[in-house]
Amino acid sequence: MASTLPPQVNQKSNNGITPFTSVKTLSESPDFNSIPSSYTYTTNPHDENEIVADQDEVNDPIPVIDYSLLINGNHDQRTKTIHDIGKACEEWGFFILTNHSVSKSLMEKMVDQVFAFFNLKEEDKQVYADKEVTDDSIKYGTSFNVSGDKNLFWRDFIKIIVHPKFHSPDKPSGFRETSAEYSRKTWKLGRELLKGISESLGLEVNYIDKTMNLDSGLQMLAANLYPPCPQPDLAMGMPPHSDHGLLNLLIQNGVSGLQVLHNGKWINVSSTSNCFLVLVSDHLEIMSNGKYKSVVHRAAVSNGATRMSLATVIAPSLDTVVEPASELLDNESNPAAYVGMKHIDYMKLQRNNQLYGKSVLNKVKI
Repeated sequence: MASTLPPQVNQKSNNGITPFTSVKTLSESPDFNSIPSSYTYTTNPHDENEIVADQDEVNDPIPVIDYSLLINGNHDQRTKTIHDIGKACEEWGFFILTNHSVSKSLMEKMVDQVFAFFNLKEEDKQVYADKEVTDDSIKYGTSFNVSGDKNLFWRDFIKIIVHPKFHSPDKPSGFRETSAEYSRKTWKLGRELLKGISESLGLEVNYIDKTMNLDSGLQMLAANLYPPCPQPDLAMGMPPHSDHGLLNLLIQNGVSGLQVLHNGKWINVSSTSNCFLVLVSDHLEIMSNGKYKSVVHRAAVSNGATRMSLATVIAPSLDTVVEPASELLDNESNPAAYVGMKHIDYMKLQRNNQLYGKSVLNKVKI
């Protein structure tokens, strides 16, 4: 039976911030053995997408891209890598990136700092609650849209804008320095990947960088905490969705939970050490006029371990109008399939809609 514990507190605190009960606090409550009914997430039992397979069970293996061959390979190696990136973006919207430029020690240190943030006293984290990340630099919260979600999701999160202007929470000690270095390294990594993606589309190497105004582009760190859930079959960490932005560079803490949708099946993606999981996002699908697909993905939860994921969003500047590249269009054979929209307006559209599948992207399809 689901618990009737209240999922959130509705009154205002003395500092004007609306406090809520975090999933972490809920999961650590004494004698907690069933989830509140508001966290019960039901899927359609007749939905073929509920077929779940592990990545080693899939005949079409998840693409693996060697970043070093893109940057330092000879002509033939680089040409093949660019081709493989394009194929991965087109067929999966997802790939595993190896031999990249971010050190394992920095990745592990960043994971430790994220855990240290979530382990702060609740009042220290609530300083960043009741905000919107497009209006403020840092947002701490739970679920996705607490006021609009029909069912709450089993996650707590912090989102931090780190480019074009760098921000950081004041606590824990060392978070600012580590996140600043991590942000610089992943921003450079993302822009280099987008150069390869530009070439894979037959465009000039810096086409995406220039047209998406990445000198003032948006980079955001989005950390998600998924505490152990006593009834994992009844809850969902995050529902099926695609992301705003161009690319999402994801790392995990060694506990798997990411599932990507591929050819009608949910694929469990193992947590791989020292690799980035690269997700194609909505604005790359729009810019490529649908040739490259943003990947629908979700987060499953576990009753045995806490999962943490850290996503680095690589996105256009907030005032950039994202639309299909004119160089890829033909009025007869390949007309524009999406309307142009400012990035900030797309984020607001996402915020104000129920998050499911490509529900937001579908609103800008022609």
